[in-house]
Amino acid sequence: MERRCEIGEGGKPSLVADLLGDPICRVRHFPSHIMLVAEYGDGREIVGVIRGCIKTVTRGNSLYVKLAYILGLRVAPSHRRLGIGKKLVQKLEEWCKKNGAEYVYMATDCTNEASINLFTRKCEYTKFRTPTMLVQPVHAHYKSLGSGIAIVQLNPKLAETLYRRAFANSEFFPKDIEKILSNKLSLGTFMALPKKSLPKWDPKTGILPPSFAIMSVWSTKQLFRLQVKGVSMLTYACCMASRVLDAWMPWMMLPSFPDVFRKFWVYFLYGLHMEGKNGPRLMKSLCAFAHNMGRDDDGCGAVVAEVGQRDPVREVIPHWRKLSMSEDLWCIKKLNYRSDEKCGLSDWLNSRPSSPLIFVDPRDI
Repeated sequence: MERRCEIGEGGKPSLVADLLGDPICRVRHFPSHIMLVAEYGDGREIVGVIRGCIKTVTRGNSLYVKLAYILGLRVAPSHRRLGIGKKLVQKLEEWCKKNGAEYVYMATDCTNEASINLFTRKCEYTKFRTPTMLVQPVHAHYKSLGSGIAIVQLNPKLAETLYRRAFANSEFFPKDIEKILSNKLSLGTFMALPKKSLPKWDPKTGILPPSFAIMSVWSTKQLFRLQVKGVSMLTYACCMASRVLDAWMPWMMLPSFPDVFRKFWVYFLYGLHMEGKNGPRLMKSLCAFAHNMGRDDDGCGAVVAEVGQRDPVREVIPHWRKLSMSEDLWCIKKLNYRSDEKCGLSDWLNSRPSSPLIFVDPRDI
């Protein structure tokens, strides 16, 4: 089904996903998940698929809600405009409500009119948030981390403590963050701080350095592979030539294009946070560190991050504008009525964000 529904417009380059034989790989790491398929005709041909999961996240001001997430909706091109997509969404919503989800949301490219129309017009979803997706290709050369900067790996327990502190008032912060940090797909949590602060910093005290940056790295290597198809021979030749030159002359640090024409995976950066006057410089160093991790992992094609539009880290994360997405549209719908809303707490759909921070769960990608 994924191969029959390539991402991209007809006649243009498309992004093909290989789920490595596991159709529920993208929801498997959630405690509650499901996949539904649509069958058509006497032969019971599978013509549609949808996946969903439920998690508990913050909605701001340290308030938690039970939230469902819809992803991987696909309908075979030969069976579109028959109402199959809407029916799949409705059936999945029934499962979400039955399992106690208060809200359900989905994410799509802001240019995907078909998806937006299905959810907002036919399924009554509301356009909610527009985080930014930033993509940095993995070059053949290593990136400089900068001088006077130390990068240390944090143990999952310390990382959990720091994240709960930093994202307490954010939206979409998962209550089970400890399970994400200890997942085998999470390659670690890293902190950058000035070298002069390192001898003075004792994690046991809970006192943080005046300036620091923190992030975690999630690998999709064991989840799925991506591949770009449909590019012209000229584009292919130019991209490969840039890669060869970068490999031959790494000291020139040419901005080469990775080989995305064969199957590749990505590193997803999550939990990006910085504090202090040196925070931006330290965050750039962390991003370079993640790039170099990908450089050493043959087959990693890009380093990806997704953050809120007003998140300060948005301005300092290195990325290629042409590969990035300035607005990744999230749409949301209310499913169940909370008892505490009767006591005066506002509906999440109508409340103003209490923080510019949005925590993007790496399991969502």
